[in-house]
Amino acid sequence: MNILFIGDIFGSPGRRIVADHLQDIVQSNRIDLTIANAENAAGGFGITPSIAEELFALGLDVLTSGNHIWDKRELFDYFARQPRLLRPANYPEAPGRGAITYRARNGTECAVINLQGRVFMQDNDDPFRKADQILKQITAKVIFLDFHAEATSEKVAMGWYLDGRVTAVVGTHTHIPTADNRVLPKGTAYQTDCGMSGPYDSVIGVEKDQIVQRFLTGMPGRFEAAKGDPRFCAVVINCDESNGRAHSIQRLMLGE
Repeated sequence: MNILFIGDIFGSPGRRIVADHLQDIVQSNRIDLTIANAENAAGGFGITPSIAEELFALGLDVLTSGNHIWDKRELFDYFARQPRLLRPANYPEAPGRGAITYRARNGTECAVINLQGRVFMQDNDDPFRKADQILKQITAKVIFLDFHAEATSEKVAMGWYLDGRVTAVVGTHTHIPTADNRVLPKGTAYQTDCGMSGPYDSVIGVEKDQIVQRFLTGMPGRFEAAKGDPRFCAVVINCDESNGRAHSIQRLMLGE
């Protein structure tokens, strides 16, 4: 079976580029399960219930997130109504859930897990031990993990830690696609960061002049989502649904 994972959807340019490409990719790659990180879908900072519903209507099956999931307070009550929107499972006490079992288009039961790193990020529970706890409760063979983390070392370590226990570990958060996609020795597909689906004429999605001034002056300022050069960043993972082992992981980057 084939899984499509789309990297951080950033603002309206990200939503537009996903809408432009999603169905063509699903059809041409015979995708059975579509997942996307959507924590930046609302103007680059958070996600709203209406935008989540807009993304589900495009054909996305599960939405993952990260530290910006808490930016829009109107989302808190939405978690109870929509289990297909995940937040990092290793927040100790928070609304929503961090994992879901979902039936793919080919009928396969698949688990999707969302975890957040701790290096250079706010305090959460240990993502490694949280992964162990979640995996004890999962019966699905096909298991996908979105690991939303800053440090590449923490992401690589998670890949090796879960090699052979999950189908894929794909990183998000840094908005820059890495070129290290591979299948680890025991059958786990891995990539340090999937990249951003959004405006690349920017500094990781934000208007570049604003970020440059921040570095030059050290002064705080209001950040605005950029709009130029939107690109679609994703990975396609092929795996054996009978045992969950990955066969391949392919990087995608598409423009308008």
